[in-house]
Amino acid sequence: MIKLRIAAAAFVGIAALASCKKSGNPSPGGGNPPPTTPTTGTRLQLSLDSLYLYAKETYLWYDAIPTYESFNPRQYAGSDDFNSLTDELYKITQLKNDPATGKPFEYYTPAPSRSKFSYVEKGNLARGIKASVDLEGDGNDLGLILAVVTFGSDPTTYLYVRNVEKGSPADKAGITRGCLITKVNDGPPPASQSAATTLMNSATAKLTFTKPKTTTPVTVTINKAPYKNDPVVTWKTFAPVNGNVTGYLVLGHFSRQSVAKPSLDKAFAEFAAKGANSVVVDLRYNGGGYVATAEYLTNLLAPSGMQTKVMYKQVYNELVRTNKAPILKSIPYLDANYQQVYQGSRALTYADLDFTENGNTYFFEKAGPLTTAKKIVFIVTGATASASELVINSYKAWPANVTVRTVGAKTYGKPVGFFGIGIDKFTVYMAQFSSKNALGEGDYYSGMTPDIAAQDYIPLDFGDPEEKSLKAALDYIYYGTTGGRTAVSTVMVNGRSVNTNEIRSQAAGEEKFNGMVEDRRKIRVQ
Repeated sequence: MIKLRIAAAAFVGIAALASCKKSGNPSPGGGNPPPTTPTTGTRLQLSLDSLYLYAKETYLWYDAIPTYESFNPRQYAGSDDFNSLTDELYKITQLKNDPATGKPFEYYTPAPSRSKFSYVEKGNLARGIKASVDLEGDGNDLGLILAVVTFGSDPTTYLYVRNVEKGSPADKAGITRGCLITKVNDGPPPASQSAATTLMNSATAKLTFTKPKTTTPVTVTINKAPYKNDPVVTWKTFAPVNGNVTGYLVLGHFSRQSVAKPSLDKAFAEFAAKGANSVVVDLRYNGGGYVATAEYLTNLLAPSGMQTKVMYKQVYNELVRTNKAPILKSIPYLDANYQQVYQGSRALTYADLDFTENGNTYFFEKAGPLTTAKKIVFIVTGATASASELVINSYKAWPANVTVRTVGAKTYGKPVGFFGIGIDKFTVYMAQFSSKNALGEGDYYSGMTPDIAAQDYIPLDFGDPEEKSLKAALDYIYYGTTGGRTAVSTVMVNGRSVNTNEIRSQAAGEEKFNGMVEDRRKIRVQ
């Protein structure tokens, strides 16, 4: 499994400031003076002050943060520095309510004690301390992503392969999504999420499994090994139905464009050569990644007539937008190799960057040979987040140019991005901009509700037209409805037929990265 925790900030340049003490100096261009904070204290106390000061000026909902005296950041000082900063950040993120829900914008239903978007990461990226794996697609494991599944009233648990990282040992051994694992190391398979996660993280495993729609057992032994992952899991073109030629593409995450581009280009060249006029983009497990790659996909999908139309905007808070956040001077502007950027002999900081709405508006620039896509259907789940949602939302503003539908389950809901701020041994990621489409729409903090509800049917592989989400997408394209064909209602499990009207699955493994990685910056005109 590619562990996409956090390898890059939303902006690659980040701060290396151990602590930031502010006095009452006036901010440039007017605005309120920053609060006066103590000039002495322990290392942790000064770090807690720094987090407060950065949030007070750069956090998206900065206007809800009370005065320094009222908030008292030093009250969160505990025996562990990481937990102290995390506790403080959590309190900050729960201060502003979303009018649509009456709950904080960063309220996270599955785990109310953690923030939905913002977090603290161990390691200071500005000092060259990086996570072990990033969005370059480098993996070093078995490449298995598993799920514990139950069917209807059947109390038995089954271990299915939910996904396989392309290029991994599992992929090379012929294991695919939808495989039912019946034995592990000659014993019964794990029956719980935690046990399945342990298997995924194993150094070696002997697996017996049956492939989708078969009952013949296959046994292989796979060993952890380094590999290069291709985020384009698969693609194919379906034969015409009712005049619709449909291309289908599965994209696991938005790796750096140089990693994803070769396969994306091959897929869209095939779609164009076969005359595709509809495309299904499967983003069901895509938590985001590089915005530049998400833009490239959006431009590959674009039909004729989209050139120069607004794709999306990144909108910062008023202080950052209007150059009234002097604390940005504390953040050095670094390049992709974490080296200081200069203008002449002057070292640039984030105060030199353009955070205006106009300077952060992006436009369609058609790419690739496919110009005839009139229907685009995105397959989504609760794991679809951030840059994936950005692609979908960008098209929602242009219904006259292309018909867009979503199929599956409600998405994660992450219309925000951030740049990392280095504080002592840590990097803090707090929501700092929101993404809007050409109509100014982007408040899907609770997720995007799909146009067509459909199940993520794990026992069938990607690209199988009977897999429930793909079937719903194709039915819409072919017939304009969610019906028109008969789907299989049973699946063979351990030699017997099991009703599939109701399926419950629990994904194993660590939570994947979701976010928008933006490494393109513009220097503000002085």
